[in-house]
Amino acid sequence: MSPTPPARRLRLGLPRRVFAQVLLMQIAIAAGVAVLATGLFLAPLSAQLDDEAMRRALAIAQTTAAQPQIAVDLRRTVPSRTGPVQAEAERIRKASHAEYVVVMNMQKIRWSHRSPAEIGKPVSTSPDRALAGQEVMEIDTGTLGRSARGKVPLRDADGRIIGAVSVGIKYDSVRARLIDAIPGLLAYAGGAMAVGALAAYLISRRVQRQTRDLAFSDIAALLAEREAMLHGIREGVVALDRGGRVRLLNDEAQRLLGVGAEAVGRPLDEALGPGRTTDVLAGRVTGKDLLTVRGQRVLVANRMPTEDGGAVATLRDRTELEQLGRELDSTHGLIDALRAQDHEHANRMHTLLGLLELEMYDDAVEFVGEVVGDHRVTAEQVTEKVHDPLLAALLVGKATVATERGVALWISDRTLLPDRLVDPRGLVTVVGNLVDNALDAVAGTPHARVEVELRTEGRTAVLRVRDTGPGIPEDRRELVFTDGWSTKQPPAHGKRGIGLSLVRRLAERQGGSAEVTDADGGGAQFTVVLPEALTDPSLAPADPAGDTGNTGGTRNAGNTYGKS
Repeated sequence: MSPTPPARRLRLGLPRRVFAQVLLMQIAIAAGVAVLATGLFLAPLSAQLDDEAMRRALAIAQTTAAQPQIAVDLRRTVPSRTGPVQAEAERIRKASHAEYVVVMNMQKIRWSHRSPAEIGKPVSTSPDRALAGQEVMEIDTGTLGRSARGKVPLRDADGRIIGAVSVGIKYDSVRARLIDAIPGLLAYAGGAMAVGALAAYLISRRVQRQTRDLAFSDIAALLAEREAMLHGIREGVVALDRGGRVRLLNDEAQRLLGVGAEAVGRPLDEALGPGRTTDVLAGRVTGKDLLTVRGQRVLVANRMPTEDGGAVATLRDRTELEQLGRELDSTHGLIDALRAQDHEHANRMHTLLGLLELEMYDDAVEFVGEVVGDHRVTAEQVTEKVHDPLLAALLVGKATVATERGVALWISDRTLLPDRLVDPRGLVTVVGNLVDNALDAVAGTPHARVEVELRTEGRTAVLRVRDTGPGIPEDRRELVFTDGWSTKQPPAHGKRGIGLSLVRRLAERQGGSAEVTDADGGGAQFTVVLPEALTDPSLAPADPAGDTGNTGGTRNAGNTYGKS
């Protein structure tokens, strides 16, 4: 036989669900309040009933003592069961439903009593204050038990005190009235408790819906998991309430947005400042995978409204991907240029071979010299005007790309840039973006040309890139610097609308500016001013070529590379 399964132990304690716990606690609170209110009501009610009984006894005693015949009979007669004082006192007792009406003389001898056997005997409780002329209300215990009493002095026609009148109301009747009031009071308390229990049930049902019928331990676990997840994922999360205030920022969002935990609880516009990033997170710009630039970071933002009127936005860092995409675009351009050079080189080799086969040796030597000289002159002319090696290499490479795309790339005769740049890589980013945009704008147009001018004014670098393209309408000249705005088709690796935004950010970060105007003769002209872009001339090594950084005309006329 299988062993008998162990009996299940009964577990006592609070229920696990939030709904049940809230309901139980609210019912307990309602019951406690009802009991407390009942007790607080009964305490003064008992005192009130006692006071009412004593005042009633005092009033009966005053009425009895006010009858002059009783004072006359007290002086003329002796205590007797059939005397006039006893007869009148009993009449008053029966008419008023008092427990007793006792009339006594100055020696505290009773002239009347409910029990005739007590007539002629001294009273059981002290009447001294009444005999001294005071009116007394008290609850005391005598021969008939506990009663509420009223005692007044008895005076003759001349106003002299000749005795006292004591009237008692049975205390059991007072207690009975109190007990009789309890059922009604409990009924009211029960009704109030029922209404409270109903309200508690409705509130608990609402709590049940809002908490998805979870237990407190489940909610605590979910909160811990949420905190671990939000601060552990490598994606920024920003939660907003219905008033647009920040109510949550995880660690990644603080890093990407460049703000701290102090932003929580503040309006979004105040925490981040004006800009496209704020507009995207606030929902003023709608769409999916919206591009925005925050500082030097390129971000992709998505916003999802919540049921309570707020929203949750996610942020992804696209900075490295954008850089890789641009490098990929540049690599493709260089590959195209190398492919064109390969074809050109093959044609030149075929020409050279033909000249050698025809034994035209002098022509062959002259042809090789011209080909080599063209490439040497191109590089020498760039490095003569641009002394920074990174920028010079960039412009030589762009000249090769321009040749492949059928565009004439000019270096202005006003160009002269010394090798004293504070941030060469930043200027390379600015020049590369502007030249790429200019090449895209003029590609495929007749007599396409792009002109680059780099010059200095003290420690300020001024860059101008002009093209012969269609230009930019005046109403769109600020839009071109907006994150994600572009008129071109997006490349295979992602989205456009970042290059010019980065140019302006880099310029403004250095206290400069970036703007676009019409170029002379048509097209667009982008001008970027970078203050403090060059180091102090006194700290730079002497330039053997005699470069002083002035902005006058160069030694040679404007040079063109690419299509002539």
